[in-house]
Parts: sequence; structure tokens; C-alpha cells
Amino acid sequence: MALTQRLEFRQSQSLVMTPQLMQAIKLLQLSNLDLTTFVEEELERNPLLERASDEAPTEAPAEAGQFGDGDDFGGSNGDEPGGGSGEAFEPGQEEWMSKDLGTRAEIEQTLDTGLDNVFSEEPAEAAARNAQDAAPTTYTEWGGGASGDEDYNLEAFVAAETTLSDHLAEQLSVAFTAPAQRMIGQYLIDLVDEAGYLPPGLGQAAERLGASQQEVEDVLAVLQKFDPPGVCARSLSECLAIQLRELDRYDPAMQALVEHLDLLAKRDIAALRKLCGVDDEDIADMIGEIRRLNPKPGMKFGSARLQTMVPDVYVRPGPDGGWHVELNSDTLPRVLVNQTYYSELSKKIGKDGDKSYFTDALQNATWLVRALDQRARTILKVATEIVRQQDGFFTHGVAHLRPLNLKAVADAIQMHESTVSRVTANKYMATNRGTFELKYFFTASIASADGGEAHSAEAVRHHIKQLIDSEAPSAILSDDTIVERLRASGIDIARRTVAKYREAMRIPSSVQRRRDKQSALGNVLSTALSDRSRNTEPA
Repeated sequence: MALTQRLEFRQSQSLVMTPQLMQAIKLLQLSNLDLTTFVEEELERNPLLERASDEAPTEAPAEAGQFGDGDDFGGSNGDEPGGGSGEAFEPGQEEWMSKDLGTRAEIEQTLDTGLDNVFSEEPAEAAARNAQDAAPTTYTEWGGGASGDEDYNLEAFVAAETTLSDHLAEQLSVAFTAPAQRMIGQYLIDLVDEAGYLPPGLGQAAERLGASQQEVEDVLAVLQKFDPPGVCARSLSECLAIQLRELDRYDPAMQALVEHLDLLAKRDIAALRKLCGVDDEDIADMIGEIRRLNPKPGMKFGSARLQTMVPDVYVRPGPDGGWHVELNSDTLPRVLVNQTYYSELSKKIGKDGDKSYFTDALQNATWLVRALDQRARTILKVATEIVRQQDGFFTHGVAHLRPLNLKAVADAIQMHESTVSRVTANKYMATNRGTFELKYFFTASIASADGGEAHSAEAVRHHIKQLIDSEAPSAILSDDTIVERLRASGIDIARRTVAKYREAMRIPSSVQRRRDKQSALGNVLSTALSDRSRNTEPA
């Protein structure tokens, strides 16, 4: 076989991710605070970028979306900078834009006494914290060039501490499956302060979420069983009572002691002994138990840097009964490309290296301005579609939260699911029912077998439970049989999904259910035969 050389031409297609495209994708998932930090770094690095003057009129990056009942959303307020000036949402003008958080000082004030002397020592504060804040994320420079040694920061490799909010959110995802309950639970978790307390009025959660007071109380009862014991209490007395119930020590005498902590702070032992109905030895033991409890259960978790949550999007009722969606112009960085400066420099630059540097700087500055503009338009587009899909939640409350996934929004606005996922990360929406992260509005759904409207995951779980509850002991339904019956009723679901939902509801497998029901049936028959034999015995 002879070896020869030859020249061939081949045509192929490939996706090339340019540095500019990669940077534009990263900008989508940044929060408004991280975006501001990144833009500040670019302003220092690029001499052709400059901060736009607040007095100078700027072009709106996107039009505010507005739609009425049954109408498609369209452009409006295009003349306002940043897709809406946001004048209707000045600080202090809208009551629902603020959340009144209770403090321990307020709790102590209601008791008209200081309670620090009740406890022998305060619980340990959060574990060792970083000496300095972690360095901001370093991004690849568009114009090339390697980062220097000064960009290396050892603290960037230190694992982040688990905050109380993160710890509670993890337990929330396991405790509740219904979207409405999760929404209520997350709203309450957002109100918990660093000590683990909720405000006494729960931030008017029922009124803002459009839920009943009983629904909020039911969710709160579950939250108060979360770890650490005593968390999500509305007062110091309730915090101690939760911990005592966990220890199985909340008897009537202890309840009377917890309800009269003001007497304990005043050292009025005689009055406490009379109220509790115990002797001196018992009251001393009870006070000792109180001192061993943790009055600030949330303090043992790491404390994240406090950052003001600034919404990226505002949603307010429109004059036609619909909803008006607009960007928060305060979160949009205003940068311009200084073309005049570049024109003057291009006439004086003689070296090829200098000319290449300023050419790259101009290209990078132009790309940044375009990427910021596209980011703003994409956020507004996704937020408007979310409001349109979840119109029932904004109008009637959390009970009308529809099943929604990324694909539904992506298909409606003709974008990719990954783009929608990046847009909904770290973005917040201020509504008439509070401020929520965009991802809160996405709930699980099950596709319809006949191509109709999707089914809520909670409704499917309820259907599975009904099928299992109604099964006969002689005809136990397997997971495959349940799948067939669900598909016959128009629910397209996989067998592994049925098994996952069944295990989440703590329903045993078909084999175990058959054994349990046959055993129960055998016990019933044996009891009936025994009663019959006793009734037939001669007197």
C-alpha cells in the first residue's frame, strides 16, 4: 500500500463560543449587585467606557410590558428611561414594598424587662468567620491579557458558611410538596431574623399572599418543627415552649412558668411557685431547665453579608384591570462608549501595539453596552411572561398558583430554556403580594396524555393517593397499574415518577401493602370468629 499526500476540502458546522458571547451569557445570571461590581471593574479597566450622566437622557433598554384581562402584553412607557422611571415606587410610598421585622428588643419591651439575666450564658455566636469579605468573581477580560498575581485570593477557596435561611429552605423543600404551601413557607422564612425569630404579626402574610389565616398557621406549625429547635417563634416564650415540647417537658407547670417570664426576670420566685403550683425544689429545677435552653436558636448558623434586596422588576395593577410590568431603572448600570475620545486618540497613535489596544478596548466597550441592553430586555420579557402565566396568583392569591416550567416560558417568548433559567436566577420581582425571586413562580407539572392542559404535580399526587386508598385487599395496584390508570384519565406520567410520589407520601410498595392488608384482614376474621364462638357457647 503506497503512502501519498493529497489536499482535501471539507465543509462542516460548529458552534464557536466567542469571549464576547460567553461574557454576555454570564451577565444574564448575575444579580444587580454583582452586575454593578462587574461594571465598576470594567470602567476602571477600559479607558473608552464612561459612566452616563444622570441628567443626560438615556435610551430605554426595553419597553414596559402591560396587558389587561385576556389581552396580549405590549409595549408602553417606552419614553421612560430604563423601561419605566419607577416613580410610583419611591421609598416609603408603597406600604407593601417594605417588611417590618420584629427584633428581640421589641419582644423584651413587651415584657417590660430585660431577659439577658435569666440565662446563665448566651449561646455561641456563629462559627469562625472570614477575616475579610470574599473577593469578587474575576471575569475573563474581553480584550485578552492574563490576570496578575494580585488577583489571586486564597479566601475565594474557603467554603461558604450555611446560613439559617439556607438551612430552613432545605428543610422546606422536603416538608411540603404543594406549591401554595411552599410559597407561604418561603415567605415566612424570608422574615426570620438572624436569631431565628419571626415578627409577631407574621408580616401580614395571609393578606399579602391571598391565603387564609389558617393556611398560614398550618405552615407555621410545620416550620416550628424544623431544626434548630425553637426557630420560627414569634416571641421568647414561644421559642422556649417549642424547645420544651421537643424535650417532652412542656407540662402545665412549665407552661405557667414560660408564660410568666417577666416574673422570672424580676426574680419573683414566690409568685412563680404559686402560679405553677410546685414547691421550692421543683421551681428551682424548672428554672434550671429554662436556663439550659437556647433563647437565640438561629445564632449558631453562619451570618451572610447583609445586602439590601433591590427588586429588578416592578409589577403593579394597571388602570384596565391588568398588570403593568416595568424594570427598576436604579438597578440598570448606565455606561457609554466615548467615541470622541477614541477618534482623537486614533489620530495621534503611531505604534501598532497601542492602536491594537485601543481597538480592542473599543470593541469590548461596544459589546458591554450591547450586552447590558440585551440583558435588560430579556429580563423584562421573561418577567412579563411570568406575570401573564401566573395572573391568578397576583389577582386571587397563592391558592391559584399555576404549574409552570421553564419550557413553557421559553416557548412563549421564543428563547432557549437555559436562557430563561439564567434570567430567573438571582432576580427579584416586587408585587402587590410581596417581593419574590423569579424562580418561585415555577412549580412542577405533569404533561397531559391527550395534549391538553398540564396537570399540577400536587393534583397527580392526590390522584395516586385516591387510587391506593380505594384499592381492594385482593387487588393491590402495582406502580405499573397506577401508570395505566393515570394515562387512561389523561395524565402522562412515568413509572419512576409514580414511585417517587408514592415514597414521598410514605406509602409502602404494593408487596408491603398486600401483606399489611392481608394481615389486617386476618386479624378481623379471627376476631369475628372468636366473637361468634363466644356468642354460640351455651350459658
